[in-house]
Amino acid sequence: MQIDMKTAEAELASRLAGIPDAQDIAWATVWLEACGYGGVKLLAEALADGPRSHDLARDALGIDLENVSCAFLAPAIMRDVHANGRVFLRNVRHGLFMLPFTVRDSIGLGCPIDPSFAVGGERLRNPYAEKLALAEAQGLDIDDSAWALTGAA
Repeated sequence: MQIDMKTAEAELASRLAGIPDAQDIAWATVWLEACGYGGVKLLAEALADGPRSHDLARDALGIDLENVSCAFLAPAIMRDVHANGRVFLRNVRHGLFMLPFTVRDSIGLGCPIDPSFAVGGERLRNPYAEKLALAEAQGLDIDDSAWALTGAA
């Protein structure tokens, strides 16, 4: 399916209505898709998982996400990082959803495919600008079956 970024974001935000931070989640999903990371597929997996919220209480080791998807938690994690500084995340699911937010906010990110990693510090450049510009100009080619799965929000 061929779709432009703004339309994809608006449609996803509508499908996610009722979920906290729906607009940010839609934006991040489209951002990941534009950068070649399969954001729609990851979001469909997250929607099928079950739990969509989690208390972000810090302990001596950071924050244990208990495998609740970062598709839903990333906006709140970023608010926590802005308020409280660098944090180490454990038991992470769909950590790639942290990437769009950290790039946008120029914040460093450990390996988001590792089940535990740090968020914080300073990012000095945006290595995704060219991919985003190309997707903005040419649109996205999204897998139809994954897109259909996001309607179950």
